[in-house]
Amino acid sequence: MSTTPQTTAAERPAPTSSFKLVSTLGLIALFSGLLVVSVFEFTKPYIAENQRRALEAAVFRVVPGAVSRQDFLLTAQGLFPAAEAPAPGQRVFAAYDAEGNLRGIALQASARGYADVIRVLYGYDPSCQCIVGMTVLETRETPGLGDKIETDARFVANFERLDARLNPTGTGLANAIVTVKQGDKEHPWQIDGITGATISANAIGRMLNESAGTVLPQLAPYWALLEGGA
Repeated sequence: MSTTPQTTAAERPAPTSSFKLVSTLGLIALFSGLLVVSVFEFTKPYIAENQRRALEAAVFRVVPGAVSRQDFLLTAQGLFPAAEAPAPGQRVFAAYDAEGNLRGIALQASARGYADVIRVLYGYDPSCQCIVGMTVLETRETPGLGDKIETDARFVANFERLDARLNPTGTGLANAIVTVKQGDKEHPWQIDGITGATISANAIGRMLNESAGTVLPQLAPYWALLEGGA
């Protein structure tokens, strides 16, 4: 008859101390946290520089002929160079050609689309009182449908000379910017829509109408300042 060897208490491995286990996990968590923070701080200036370059490129895309820019802030106290503004406000990107002449301004606008908020940058030329370019900065719209607001050349062409003139009193737009059904555009302040992406296209019309109708009247007294900003 065989017998099974019995393990004595002295031979059994000592149980792991709860304190040691918690301490080890704490050290791992601390090290991981420090690593994440270190990587974030190391990459932060590079990310900021990439964002600055991307925004500058976007400004030059929506304001044809521009090669340099100066940032201003439109506040309740007026329009100021960004570094001198006394309070937060609406950022205005003034864009200039190689001779330092003002070619236009770029403004950010946003509105709720089909999937999420759509954020764009659009250019405005005071000489024609019209929007002369638009580019999408952020969107999560459905690929192949909603994203046509940035890929459909016919739709993008709406913003080559979209009427945004002010009314006689200068308090708002003379005509509301609105998106119409594809093929129904009759006026220069209308946006020819996209079949199958109605919600996204309508969001562009809403945001441009609200932004231009609000900001442009406030900028009207400051065009001379912007023209001399380069």
